[in-house]
Amino acid sequence: MTTITIHLDGAKSEIEGEQRLGAIISDRDPRCSVAVIRQASRESARTSSYRVTTSRGEIIVEPVGEGAPLFDSPGFSRRYQIHWHDRYAAAFGPFASEIRPARMPHLYERGDVILGCGGYDPKRSYLIFSKMRHSADFGAGSDGGVIGRVVSGMGVLDRWETGDTITRIEQVISWADTTTRSFTTTDRDLILEDGMEIVTRVMITAEGFSADKIDTTTAESVEHLLLALREGLFSVSRSGSTHIVDLSRSETDVPEELRLPRREGVVTVRTRGKSRGGIYLYTEDIPASPAHTVVGQITQGLELARLTREGDTLCVTVQPERFDLIGKPLSQAQQIAGERGIRLAIDAVEGERVVVDQVPATTLESLQARRVELTTVLFEKVIDISLDDAHAPASCEIFRTLTGLHQHRVGRLPFFFHFEDVYLFKPSIPKGVKIIPENIPQDTVPAATLAITNDSRRGSGLVGIRTTDNSEFGPTSEPFEGTNVIGRILEPEKLKDYQEKETVFIREAGK
Repeated sequence: MTTITIHLDGAKSEIEGEQRLGAIISDRDPRCSVAVIRQASRESARTSSYRVTTSRGEIIVEPVGEGAPLFDSPGFSRRYQIHWHDRYAAAFGPFASEIRPARMPHLYERGDVILGCGGYDPKRSYLIFSKMRHSADFGAGSDGGVIGRVVSGMGVLDRWETGDTITRIEQVISWADTTTRSFTTTDRDLILEDGMEIVTRVMITAEGFSADKIDTTTAESVEHLLLALREGLFSVSRSGSTHIVDLSRSETDVPEELRLPRREGVVTVRTRGKSRGGIYLYTEDIPASPAHTVVGQITQGLELARLTREGDTLCVTVQPERFDLIGKPLSQAQQIAGERGIRLAIDAVEGERVVVDQVPATTLESLQARRVELTTVLFEKVIDISLDDAHAPASCEIFRTLTGLHQHRVGRLPFFFHFEDVYLFKPSIPKGVKIIPENIPQDTVPAATLAITNDSRRGSGLVGIRTTDNSEFGPTSEPFEGTNVIGRILEPEKLKDYQEKETVFIREAGK
């Protein structure tokens, strides 16, 4: 039986007999495209690149000069811890080599990979990565010791810190050799070929997060990233020469918290313009922009981001997982917090309760504090609703934004006024929000209909519910032309338990 060798997300696997793609990725979401990189030709194999897997992510190095034999040598096959690092370079080792130090400085460019040594002793050699253009004496040979150049994952160089390690160095296909033989696909019947590399997901580490410390400088913008990708899917709205972007949560206000150069592998959120709130993954280095804030770094799967096309859906994993307890039953919230090592301060515990507020509100702040205060209410105080996205998509999204349902499972409506069979709610309407006429009633408005007043009336943004049928006025007591029907309230009998000026808690049924 024929055996073929493939690389699946960087791990080498041997497959016996004819195998199809679906057999090795049966646990992946079938909606997601995967990258398929075919084996290069024998002639071009001499220029193959090397993947350097580190605790901060992957980089691809293209050997130069006599670099290829060195990367294949046994001395480069072990784990190496970072020995020193500064703004100019980072060195991993030590290990023994046959270097002959020239005892003189050389000029290095960003991305140069250097074989040098400490104390001019070849037995204490290091693999050194240049972070910027500078001149230094690294104990290299007379030619400067440059054995390779980083061609992918350049942003990882800027993230290395004390304690980071190189965990593996392995030969891969050169990017230049694969551009015409590689593609993305959702075809699970694709027949695998010997030497294929399959990349199924993009892995992202949020800005400010690491296993040993958490920086909350980017807490709000990172929360937007975690919310936007909470389902583990990245919808490629646009694919450019330097980036791909997911605009599924565009037109969302996000603060500018960290402006840095948008290097290869960097993840940003746009903070201005119509596309604000869009998630950008960069495949090439470009300058910083005042309209973008850095929220993360790709640590695996950059090849998939490079190959993907507009319309593709990618599987993504973001670290850390979002910590949001709002809308969860208190018992479930306690279990989640316990699993993540976070203590809870709870306002009340009697009865069946649901969480309606959390302080700190963001994931990074919660993980840093290791303590969260929860506000809860009895389940009987939460009203289930159903929204009609099929007929009023724009109005439903505005309603979710006004009530907080776009971020959490439980939302809030300020109870404004009650008369006869009408209940009115007055959420705060941000400046610039336009509620265009949509899904206007035609005949009779059934009881329990949920509606919002559109911009044709002075009371734009007012939310209303009627408890009886009406063929003349909508749930907000406006004429039909001023009424956008957005759904139904499923438990209208609970409204009588609320008083004017109270906060009404709502949630979407089935979500």
